[in-house]
Amino acid sequence: MSTATLQFLDTPDGPFAVLADDADRVIVSGWTAETDAVLARLRPERRPVDIVAGETAAAEAVRAYYDGAIAAIDSVAVAQWGTPLQRTGWEALRRIPAGTPLTYTGFAAALGAPSAVRAAASICARNAVALFVPCHRVLRGDGTMGGFAWGTPVKESLLARESAA
Repeated sequence: MSTATLQFLDTPDGPFAVLADDADRVIVSGWTAETDAVLARLRPERRPVDIVAGETAAAEAVRAYYDGAIAAIDSVAVAQWGTPLQRTGWEALRRIPAGTPLTYTGFAAALGAPSAVRAAASICARNAVALFVPCHRVLRGDGTMGGFAWGTPVKESLLARESAA
């Protein structure tokens, strides 16, 4: 990829970054104001050669989500690279309804591999397009937050926002 557009938005959960490819698909997103933190979510060979600041198509969905239109993130175009299981997992994460989080065990079962709990957790951990592929909707078996690349306070906030919607 040669050029990507990077946009930072202010949200109630802090600055939110969106990096979109030349087809305006989100390739990285998360709660940071640091370009290096954005790029760290991509393998070196997948990083764009040039990054320009600008408006992304996803920005409107982020604003709408934070204004209460939770489903606005559902149709945002994303692009991720991974194994077939990871890609299947990321697609499955997009089907978890807002307000109804799964456990890692439940997510593994939804993938058709109920014993693959570690693989399910790894799929969440390797998700580069947070919010649009809602890995925050997966919890530990005991219902606690578990990890989240952008911090558990953000995960808690997102889940609270979605359960209230």
